[in-house]
Amino acid sequence: MSTSSIIILLTIIAYLVVVIVVGFKFSKTENSSDFYLGGRKLGPLVTAMSAEASDMSSWLLMGLPGLAYATGLCDPFWTALGLAIGTYLNWLFIAKRLRIYSNQIGEFTIPGFISKRFGDDKNIIKFFSALIIIIFFIPYTASGFSACGKLFGTLFGLEYHTAMMISAAVIILYTTLGGFLAASTTDFIQSIVMSVALIAVLTFGVIKAGGIGAVMDNAKSLEGYLSVTATHSAEGSSAYGVLTTISTLSWGLGYFGMPHILLRFMAIEDPHKLKLSRRIASVWVVIAMGAAILIGIVGNGMTKAGNLDQLPDGETIIVDISKVISSNGIIFTILAGVILAGILASTMSTADSQLLAASSSMSEDILKNTFGIRLSEKQNIILARITLLIIGVIGVVIAWDANSSVFNIVSFAWAGFGASFAPALIFGMFWRNANKWGILSGMIAGGSMVFIWEYVIGPQSEYLAKIYELAPAFVVACFFIIVVSLITGKPSERVTAEFDKYRETIKNF
Repeated sequence: MSTSSIIILLTIIAYLVVVIVVGFKFSKTENSSDFYLGGRKLGPLVTAMSAEASDMSSWLLMGLPGLAYATGLCDPFWTALGLAIGTYLNWLFIAKRLRIYSNQIGEFTIPGFISKRFGDDKNIIKFFSALIIIIFFIPYTASGFSACGKLFGTLFGLEYHTAMMISAAVIILYTTLGGFLAASTTDFIQSIVMSVALIAVLTFGVIKAGGIGAVMDNAKSLEGYLSVTATHSAEGSSAYGVLTTISTLSWGLGYFGMPHILLRFMAIEDPHKLKLSRRIASVWVVIAMGAAILIGIVGNGMTKAGNLDQLPDGETIIVDISKVISSNGIIFTILAGVILAGILASTMSTADSQLLAASSSMSEDILKNTFGIRLSEKQNIILARITLLIIGVIGVVIAWDANSSVFNIVSFAWAGFGASFAPALIFGMFWRNANKWGILSGMIAGGSMVFIWEYVIGPQSEYLAKIYELAPAFVVACFFIIVVSLITGKPSERVTAEFDKYRETIKNF
């Protein structure tokens, strides 16, 4: 291993040590509410940055720059715009309401909140909600383990399984020790590392490409590269189309149903400070995604300038630029290590939150509430940690295949959560007459439609295949919620009284 590789490895190891220390710091949790929601003690900055770091994953530092590098501005622009709008609207319309309502009814998991909000005394909604989280989150978590393994394996020549298990062990360790506070605090740290990585790569890349002017001249010379209505390819450009644009924008709908993001809304200590969190989160997301897209465009300029080879896989663009950075002396080698730690951080920040959400669904919503297991607070903590450990091990087993597709899993899981939970949360916050049967049918119909569209309807037509499965599944879920709620009658007086109390609190907030 070369000297520069050793320095980079030591930099990444130092970062991993930091996140493990954070896990030890928060290892003294008094009850399962503390473990899974941090006792609702998050500050506005940690709330904002941990929510967005847990959201972006390695997609921000690998997927988005790679897409811009290969196809130009159009596809990443509409994707980022949909996500930016979804981020802002989620913070604006859901965050405060969910924090107040969940605290009012005393729930600290998403399945628990939906179930109690609609008076589901038999825990049917809770069971299906938890099942949906487990179905989509365990493979999602595994994709994070896989991405970490591929990163370490590529950089240091480590065998994939060894690298993947080391990465998974670190994530499982600090999350098992400290629970939600550890995950949120490390996510906050990881958001800083991700930001440093984006700024450093973008600045260095522009300089090596010959400046902004050279970058833009190169981009303009490529047919359709800077267009927002056409995508670029080696064969030329192709029209993007209105349908594809709307479908891509629909990514933003997923935000309303992401359990690991919604938990941050529930966990802030002072709901009056959610406005500050919203501003921080919205600004960071726009800047981060904009920088990521620019890195792809700059990387193309570096290829034209001869600083980079033509990349067969644009998703490695930041890794390749980091290698160029590391060849400029020890300080730049350390900087390259920080950048690569940023990629690792982006993956870990999502994997830990998903691991925690899946664990809470299993231990709190299925084992304890659905099957009626009653334990002491100390036993609850032990159960929470054991469940998290078991789910982590299952994630490692799923990630064992080195050829597994990371981003296909991310896209599919995002659609699953968006279609299952987003309509339920939206109607739960705003429609007094939504009832448990409407919500249950909407969740099942929305989640099922994701599978049906992906594997049955989409393959039947090239036209339909262009539509992201989240869009039709979201519409189907809303339809079922409205129709079934109207057919089966109004919810109980207890449920509506609780809703009226929540609505009055919102008015006076």
